Amino acid sequence: MTMTAAAAATALRGDAVLTSTALHLGLGNCSLRLRSNSTALIDSLRDYFDHVVIGPCDPDIDIVAVERDPPELGVDFADWQREPGKTGRKDSYLDLDGARLVRKLRTGMVFLQSMDERIAAGPCLRYDNQVINFINAQYMNWLQNRGWLICHASGLVRDGHCLAIAGLSGGGKSTLMLRMMDHPGVSYLTNDRLFIRRRDGCTEAVGIPKLPRINPGTIVHNPALHGLLTAQQRAAFLAMPPAQLWTLEDKYDVHVERVYGPGRISARASLSAFLVLNWERGSDQPLRVERVDLAERPELLAAMMKSPGPFYQFADGRFFDDRMTLDQATYLQNLDAIDIFEASGGVDFEALSQHCLDELLRVKA
Repeated sequence: MTMTAAAAATALRGDAVLTSTALHLGLGNCSLRLRSNSTALIDSLRDYFDHVVIGPCDPDIDIVAVERDPPELGVDFADWQREPGKTGRKDSYLDLDGARLVRKLRTGMVFLQSMDERIAAGPCLRYDNQVINFINAQYMNWLQNRGWLICHASGLVRDGHCLAIAGLSGGGKSTLMLRMMDHPGVSYLTNDRLFIRRRDGCTEAVGIPKLPRINPGTIVHNPALHGLLTAQQRAAFLAMPPAQLWTLEDKYDVHVERVYGPGRISARASLSAFLVLNWERGSDQPLRVERVDLAERPELLAAMMKSPGPFYQFADGRFFDDRMTLDQATYLQNLDAIDIFEASGGVDFEALSQHCLDELLRVKA
């Protein structure tokens, strides 16, 4: 028998009793409430989202997170096709009438996405980053349903103007972004999901409340981040061959305002420039930063575009399908008035950081 959305919600909730405490977040013009049967989870997420926590209100988005064993629903999930360049199985899904179940293959977490019910179920406290991503997915849906376009990019802001930084995964955009954060006039907008919308002759940029999530290779060479590791850990990472350290996946969250000081997170800005990292580690060529025409460089545009992913539900209730293609024309239209730059040649974080600060964000020493 086919599972209904109501039956799925009942199965995921189980016998969970929600606590009287809720987490309320203010995300621009959107308000969100998270409830759970785990006070520890709510406390952990309150600490993570502390810069957007608000008082109780009637929310635009309601989410329930159920702390429990990984759900076994007795249904067959299909693998979600990953984006080009990504390998391995990560997500599986099952479409129901008006809803979608998404299962994380590594952790066993299961999520119900619909217009009426948004439930995360499984070992939420252990895998709280997946709950964080689910919360952000709801805000991303809210933005996209209002005409915002998702980009695979970081964002930095100075004096209300945003520099977006794109590149292939592992290309160094987080490292570059956090190096530029050493300058007190620069604030953080977003790490990996940037939303843009062109309206009334201006292209706006909005971020999501996702903290930079970085690898040891970014930490060990940035003094501002050394507090994320013990001295022994840093020494062990530095002793690794550079090529191995560059590719090491071991994620750490950077609480921006605790590292760089209060007021260093921006909610939105006017997009003024977009930089695409197309450099090559180990190249003997000097770093070059040149203005490009995206219409003539589709491979660079591909690095800037981002799939909405399995949680995306259109305003009419339909779900994004992994066979759908992204509309390049829409990206080109939204970026038409934006200066686009390509960084090529050899990897040089110091030189590129200084160039961005002096020219693209115009921060003077």
